[in-house]
Amino acid sequence: MIDHKIKGRGAQFNPKNRFERVYIENFESDEIDDFFLDDEQERKIGTQYFKDYSKSVIAVNDSEDIDFNYSFNPYRGCEHGCIYCYARPSHEFLGFSSGLDFETKIMVKENAPKLLEIELKKKSYKPDVIIFSGNTDCYQPVESKLKLTRNALKVCLKHRNPVGLITKNALVQRDIDIIKEMNELKLISVTISITSLDKSLISKMESRTSVPLKRLETIEKFADNNIPVGVNVAPVIPGLNDEEIPAILKAASERGAEYAGCLLLRLPYSVKDLFVKWLFDEFPDKANKIINRIKDIRGGKLNHSEFGKRFTGEGEFAGTIKNLFYISCNKYGLNKRDYHLSIEHFRRQVNDQLEMFT
Repeated sequence: MIDHKIKGRGAQFNPKNRFERVYIENFESDEIDDFFLDDEQERKIGTQYFKDYSKSVIAVNDSEDIDFNYSFNPYRGCEHGCIYCYARPSHEFLGFSSGLDFETKIMVKENAPKLLEIELKKKSYKPDVIIFSGNTDCYQPVESKLKLTRNALKVCLKHRNPVGLITKNALVQRDIDIIKEMNELKLISVTISITSLDKSLISKMESRTSVPLKRLETIEKFADNNIPVGVNVAPVIPGLNDEEIPAILKAASERGAEYAGCLLLRLPYSVKDLFVKWLFDEFPDKANKIINRIKDIRGGKLNHSEFGKRFTGEGEFAGTIKNLFYISCNKYGLNKRDYHLSIEHFRRQVNDQLEMFT
């Protein structure tokens, strides 16, 4: 058990960094203060925000088992603090750790909306769906202050480029005005990730995400506005939340979700160490059972990076999870129709003055 648990954080330590530290410029202190979401009394380690000087913001996907080509991430690192997050090791390229640093030292791409527009105007850009949150959540807490995601959506609406939004945060409801406009041209879909309906589990596993009820309310709000909305049961952690798949899909369907996805837990690099320690700290009585279940779907290992298997796993138990998901989707009327976002309205160049009157 934990002797001195750091409240409000998922990771409890920083694993060794694989890469050399780089210089990062701090914001001025008064700027940092503006970025805090609230004055949380249990915040033992404050979150710091650093300027990110990236020259581009559209990441091009070359993975064989991911069905999108572009992703957009205005932040690197994520204050949501999901202990299992596969993106944690990417923080090490910045000279940070994948543990506490990942959720307390957030890189902010202040010019992300402007850079996005520059890229959409390039002749080399081929119009396609851009996934918002391909790596870290674009609606993490600081977005309530900075509105980088909101302004990026405005850019996509202006150029008529389709967007697939994925988030665990009910903050996405704030931008329903823009999303409704985009939906009129079939330019957007919204996917809400729900890992569990158990509020106590979420508070331990995804420290600063929206509670399950708020995520379900978010699905309902978009459904009520006829905006395509779905649910991701991700990640599925064998022995911990796999039995919740039917309940999550049922609850999402009842709130108006049209489609659903399901991904198995991935534990690349140092995420394995973070997750295993978290398991023994939070669930000492069943940690070994969960670890064995994970190994069962990963060929005896804690992680398998092979394309075609890393998201689906292998073996009898992985097959059972897959069948449970498909049976539940069929039972609750999910994934009954294909919904394709449109690129036919894409505009590379837009006259900003004329745009004011359209």
